[in-house]
Formats: sequence, C-alpha cells, structure tokens
Amino acid sequence: MIKIFGMPSCPSCEYVKRQVEGNPEFEVIDIGKHVRNLKQFLALRDNNSAFDEAKKVGDAGIPCFVLEDGSVTLSPKDIGLEPMPEENAGTACRIDGSGC
Repeated sequence: MIKIFGMPSCPSCEYVKRQVEGNPEFEVIDIGKHVRNLKQFLALRDNNSAFDEAKKVGDAGIPCFVLEDGSVTLSPKDIGLEPMPEENAGTACRIDGSGC
C-alpha cells in the first residue's frame, strides 16, 4: 500500500486524493487530523533527502508518497498519478504563505 501524506487545505493534495479515492492500494493520511499523523510526516520530512529541494524553496513537501519499500517521492508521476495541471500549479501552498 502506498501512503499519501497531505491535508485537505492543500489543493495539490486534494487533486491527488480525488485520483485515489476508493482504491485500496493507497492510504491517504491527513496530517492535520491528528498530531500522530503530523509527527509521522515530520519524521519523514526531517530525515529524508526527498524533501531537500522542497525545503529549499519553502514548500511544505505535501503531498508526499511513501512506497511499499519505504522510499519517498514528492512526484505523483512516480506512482502513476497525474500532477496538478500547470494552470492550477500556482495554488500550491508554501510555508511562507505564498501560493495559497
């Protein structure tokens, strides 16, 4: 099962979530729903190089995808999903509040 970490207030996360609804191969984890989920995500973000570029540019790093082998990617394409269309890409939220 592929884990997807995100939040409903993140447009990119919701775009991905709609693509996997009802598919048992994916588990969507809302990092804002419980502190346990947030801690799990932060442990990934703080210790995985997949987030290095996202952190450099001020992105939160969601949605993120944890594959069955434990590897992490921030690219929906890597798991066979479509990324948010370019015309909507500016709606992604950054830590500094831009893009929201």
